[in-house]
Amino acid sequence: MSTTLCFDFGNTRMKCAVFTDGEFVREHVLDNDQASTIQSLIDAYHPARSILSSVVEHNPEIEHLLAANTRFHKLGHLSRLPVTTPVGKPETIGADRLALVVAASHLFPGKNNLVIGLGSAITYNFVNKYKEFIGGGISPGMEMRFKSLHAFTAKLPLVKADWNFPLAGYDTRTNILSGVILGMAGEIDGIVEAYEKKYANFNVLLSGGDAAYFTRHLKKQYFTDPYLIYKGLYVISEYNDQ
Repeated sequence: MSTTLCFDFGNTRMKCAVFTDGEFVREHVLDNDQASTIQSLIDAYHPARSILSSVVEHNPEIEHLLAANTRFHKLGHLSRLPVTTPVGKPETIGADRLALVVAASHLFPGKNNLVIGLGSAITYNFVNKYKEFIGGGISPGMEMRFKSLHAFTAKLPLVKADWNFPLAGYDTRTNILSGVILGMAGEIDGIVEAYEKKYANFNVLLSGGDAAYFTRHLKKQYFTDPYLIYKGLYVISEYNDQ
């Protein structure tokens, strides 16, 4: 059996997915990026390959550790990819967005795919049927909106995400839940409709830790996979190991 560790270091959490013979096995949420934490995963799984997608300033020691124990690849704008990237400043594209569009293009070849990542930010990532990552958009994510309402007003509380809220809120907390979550759902519906008007053979994918909060509030049901970024990372790792 061949094992690959796929690390996703995002703005909120550091995570690792384990793949064995190409199949997703499990996800680990990491407490930190210390060498001992990474070494424990290496000792547990004896991976042949590893890949890191990071949008934060992580501990550089772990890259040397992974390179010494596995065939390691750090995802960036110079990586070999099975999709092309926008010509304007490709070095500014988040590694997480690259992984999402690679996953979409791999799972749904021959389609125009809009991948919506719902995490610290909402990212809209469009890859066409020719495997060209065109670009997309970025807007504030759910937690960012909750924190902004609290930080930039005198009296609004900091609200935590909750499934249970009415359309018309009956107190400050439920007003914020309704406004933020239904407002984001309306934003997503509007952007999807704009893409649908422009592109035929069109497909939408949702991913990210917050995706589950929105699926019930969208006009249509879309393919949703919380592990989509890992599947893209695995494809990229395999592609760079040829």
